[in-house]
Amino acid sequence: MIRIKSLKQTLTCKTPALLATLLAILTGLSLPALAQDNVEWTTLGSDWAHTRYSPANQITAENFAELEVAWEWDGASFNAASGRSTPSYINGRLYTVAGPRRNVIAIDPKTGATIWSYREPDTGRSEYSMRADYGKGVGYANIDGQDIIYIISPGFFLTALDAITGAPLEGFGQPVPIDGFPKTGVVDLLADLGHPYDPYEGLPLERGYITSSSPPIVVNGVVVVGNSAEQGYNQSRIENVPGDILGYDARSGKFLWKFNVLPQPGEYGHETWENDAWKTTGDISSWAPISADPELGVVYIPTNGVTIDYYGGHSPGDNLYGTSLIALDVKTGERRWHFQMVHHDIWNYDTPTAPILLDVNTSQGSTPIVAQATKQGLVYTFNRDTGEPIWPIEEVPQPASTVPGEKLSATQPIPTKPAPFDIQGLSIDGLADFTPEIRQQAIAAVAEYQLGGVFNPPLRKDDPSGKLAALMCPSGAVNITHPPVADPVTGIMYIISQSGCGSSVLVTGAEADLQYAEPSGATFSEWAVGPGNRQARHPLNIPLWKPPYSRITAIDMNTGEHLWMKPAGETPDRVKNLPELAGIDIGNTGSGAAGPMVATETLLIYGNPASDGTPQLFALDKATGEEVGRIEAPAASRYGMSSWVHDGHQYLILQTGSKLTAMALPGAKPTAGRAH
Repeated sequence: MIRIKSLKQTLTCKTPALLATLLAILTGLSLPALAQDNVEWTTLGSDWAHTRYSPANQITAENFAELEVAWEWDGASFNAASGRSTPSYINGRLYTVAGPRRNVIAIDPKTGATIWSYREPDTGRSEYSMRADYGKGVGYANIDGQDIIYIISPGFFLTALDAITGAPLEGFGQPVPIDGFPKTGVVDLLADLGHPYDPYEGLPLERGYITSSSPPIVVNGVVVVGNSAEQGYNQSRIENVPGDILGYDARSGKFLWKFNVLPQPGEYGHETWENDAWKTTGDISSWAPISADPELGVVYIPTNGVTIDYYGGHSPGDNLYGTSLIALDVKTGERRWHFQMVHHDIWNYDTPTAPILLDVNTSQGSTPIVAQATKQGLVYTFNRDTGEPIWPIEEVPQPASTVPGEKLSATQPIPTKPAPFDIQGLSIDGLADFTPEIRQQAIAAVAEYQLGGVFNPPLRKDDPSGKLAALMCPSGAVNITHPPVADPVTGIMYIISQSGCGSSVLVTGAEADLQYAEPSGATFSEWAVGPGNRQARHPLNIPLWKPPYSRITAIDMNTGEHLWMKPAGETPDRVKNLPELAGIDIGNTGSGAAGPMVATETLLIYGNPASDGTPQLFALDKATGEEVGRIEAPAASRYGMSSWVHDGHQYLILQTGSKLTAMALPGAKPTAGRAH
């Protein structure tokens, strides 16, 4: 049997087809006869390129309906709830994190049994973390023949564990002066940020707070650490610490470098911070996962915006490196290039998913690209070596804000290709129009709201315009719950998205502050997001906008052209059974729910509900989008889906709340024999 490991461990961004062809030539096998004993999934996104692709090919359109539950792993004893962590399959074991303590778990991939677990001791830092159950997965490296698992905890400690035993790594880091911590294996990340702090309690809240919501990534012997902060829509005070990026030696835990996400005096981009705002405000964290190209020695960091969503009067200027994609040298932490996707971001358009790396054939020839899908329904595409846009990105004029103290950027960068993959703002023409009556009801429902484009400026309470709020559409076309996937063989990117509009309203910072028991910062913002959500609603309880409400878009990243688009899921019963729609064929509107996806050699698989809400797994032809199979899923799943091969059996892992559910073909269950 030929053992196929994750291709990105040995060939960065080289296609599985190429590797399979080479192996077939070397061994004299025909491609169909190439046996798959083990196919790995080494990061939460499968590989360093975060394609969420697997070359596994045992599950096909012909046998998809035979999938069954092979085993379930229940994290209830670890207080797991969200199902946000995608397990990694490495050298015959699964590794994941679970629960608000972010326990590290090793799981037997054949039975779902727990092999070992590790739990960090309690600290005030971890108890306060608002991202505790958001671990997403683990980092991994093989150093001198030893498999090592790395995690960042809610308390903002970096821990390295021996993958076989779960024991803290000998000689890694420095002793932490807190009772119960191991003598080795841990790095206190706060020590290298450069702010006064207490080892147990962390940063003084008046200065800010920092935690994590994604695992580190380990590239060329360097552990790259991102971070997270309180959600900007839950902030009312302007102070916070910057979410600086940190680099550590993967064997020793030695601190190597720090990249300042708020440029300091003399650094590139410092001039984008006016009125010395860089001294007090913060955030710009990389709460989404990080991607990497080991051959180039570059990590790609997606970021969010500045402290406080929907108002930025306290931080005038474009605010680098807010809502940007930053390419850093993994050895030095120096900036190779960057692109800011939203200037002075106040719309909560933080970048929620990892950038995807592909090798494609553009008009420029063979091209290494990095593609970033965004909440605003756009894909920004760059040469990942040089940072040059693959297709022109134009600065497009945008409306000004009417909120006192706010100064928005006059333009925003909009890609000319690929075309947007979801709605771009909302106008009267974009409202539901199944019947003339439904259209008039929709028009009446938005009459007191300010309609506009993607960068529609927020309004304050009791705005002089008389409008209740500004509708911001989309409010999150892609998000943490449904990351895109890509096929590195064909260069096609698949994006599952949902249409929707948000409408946050600004009140004074002092009024907003009353919502929070333990706010970070010291100085009230002039304006901040107030309580309640003045959401416009259709009286028939249907979306105000035209369908599809959720969709999958296939984009050929060789050309930037859309290949196909189809609604995701099915029209909800509450829509299709409306008496007002009797006798009208409205087609498939999509469910309005996004869901997890995975691309394999043979299929595009995604999760979504049927019309009656029953969870389903759908299998699509990757080239056409045609549905080639579906089964009822054991439970609804979000955040990620993965597929790998263990002992000759291909598994599909669903993240189902507190559980992990392994789907496989008959014969994979622990009581059965090997596949034939």
